[in-house]
Amino acid sequence: MRVLLSGNEAVARGCYEHGVKVATAYPGTPSTEILENVVKYKDDVYSQWSPNEKVAFEVAMGASFGGVRTLVAMKHVGLNVAADPLMTSTSVGGDGGFVIVTADDPGMHSSQNEQDNRYYAKFAKIPLVEPSDSQEVLDFLGTAYEISEQFGTPVLFRLTTRLSHAKTPVELGERTEVAQKEYVKDTSSRVVIPAHARRLHVKVEKRLEAIREYAETSPLNRVIEGDPKVGVISSGISYQYARDALPEATFLKLGLSYPFPVELARKFCERFETVYVVEENEPFIEEFLRYAGITNIIGREKIPACGELNQRIVRDSISGEDTAGEKTPVPPRPPVLCPGCPHRSTFYTLNRLKIGSTSDIGCYTLGVMPPLEGIDTCICMGASIGNSLGMEKAIGKEFAKKMVAVIGDSTFVHSGMTGLADVAYNKGATTVIVVDNSITAMTGHQDHAGTGTTLMGESTTKLDYIKLAESVGVKDARRVNAFDMEAVKTAIKEATDNDEATLLVMEGPCALQVRGQWGPALVVDSENCTACGLCLRLGCPAISKDEDGKATINPLFCVGEFCSMCAQVCPVDCIAVPDKS
Repeated sequence: MRVLLSGNEAVARGCYEHGVKVATAYPGTPSTEILENVVKYKDDVYSQWSPNEKVAFEVAMGASFGGVRTLVAMKHVGLNVAADPLMTSTSVGGDGGFVIVTADDPGMHSSQNEQDNRYYAKFAKIPLVEPSDSQEVLDFLGTAYEISEQFGTPVLFRLTTRLSHAKTPVELGERTEVAQKEYVKDTSSRVVIPAHARRLHVKVEKRLEAIREYAETSPLNRVIEGDPKVGVISSGISYQYARDALPEATFLKLGLSYPFPVELARKFCERFETVYVVEENEPFIEEFLRYAGITNIIGREKIPACGELNQRIVRDSISGEDTAGEKTPVPPRPPVLCPGCPHRSTFYTLNRLKIGSTSDIGCYTLGVMPPLEGIDTCICMGASIGNSLGMEKAIGKEFAKKMVAVIGDSTFVHSGMTGLADVAYNKGATTVIVVDNSITAMTGHQDHAGTGTTLMGESTTKLDYIKLAESVGVKDARRVNAFDMEAVKTAIKEATDNDEATLLVMEGPCALQVRGQWGPALVVDSENCTACGLCLRLGCPAISKDEDGKATINPLFCVGEFCSMCAQVCPVDCIAVPDKS
């Protein structure tokens, strides 16, 4: 049967068809939908959300030790979190095939950087497989497992945002069961004390040479004949852009791009006067070519290093033309917290109290946008708490009264718990605010250890942030109703006046998850509205001002009494539920 699948859906289908038994992940755009689709095959594949990518990696690696095919998925920056086990897994290997999916984000559609994770393959000395469409995602995943099992190595499987989310035709197949290998204790390979690690390093280098020879003739690397005068080397989604931009060219399409097939590339380049190297972000392929002494190539001189490529950019870069003006640009739509978002009260209050915040990765990062403007820093998952403590130690304890750390519940589980322990242990006065909407909202409402439900829909334990804080030595830890503006204000004032560490858990469900609880939209009594603008400072998309400067509420956006923050801040009580009479 032939169907349309996104790249992420094709990975999930590949898990099913190629006999994968265990799949793990931490959600992060653009990789989130992989596990959300793997769970559809839960009769055959066990799947789970882990607290972070490092744990997800370690669980998958352990399953590989257990003799079954396993997969771990994450976005590109997630591999930074998992880099510790990654760099050792390359020496250890596993009995079952082990594939690591990295979904890179050229153009930073939903990320803080656009790092090129192809370099992780080179760094860790493991094979790199790069499909170019959903059918290849499905097919190449099977080959990746074969490579993993043949050479006893993890395999890095690289997607990008466009490939993860674009849908192309896929021919579905049946599941092939892969026999589980019997677990055999092998301390010389799996206990990486220095004596063992030194021997294993030699093994890795020999293995890399063997895989390099394999890459020269791998069916994943192929020449697509075309114009004998125009040669192009590309891989992954960049191949699709180049193929559309230069449809008549002859291509060397790399699907197994590391270890790099030097001799295959050399023979290809000898056929042309000039070969274009088309790749997003870093000159990964180009560097291998130049290191091999292949000089008749044009890459980074023309192809931009920043941002996501597309057909027009590739065509214009090579031709030297600029056709960008031929299309009418789409008007920008600035991101903003949703109507009814429980995080709004925290940033509104911080702004009014002139208290800054070190923030984290999540929906609440939008608290940096006007008019809330309640964020000073945002670096990476979990950094908010460490950043705030560091500023306190550098500037002085009184500074802790002017700066708090804000972190989401999922991010707190991911990387914030150790930061909170650090604050207590090092006698900080930092106030940590967990904005708890009981879900991983930014990536599409995934469960985590603080929600009480697993990826497979089973009820489970639920992390208690208050008890956790008390256990690490934070004496003042309390819950606050995020929709009670006065309670939020009082809690923040008391916490920042405290000379010791405080944890505030601002509780309120994501409005998108409780649509049935919204109620009728609020209305403004325009006769009594003084146009003071306080409600507008909430930054709610449902509120605007009319030609007289008075507030007005769009009933299509307002979530009614579920939120009612605007009614609470109105000094003349002119915002209320409409009169039902």
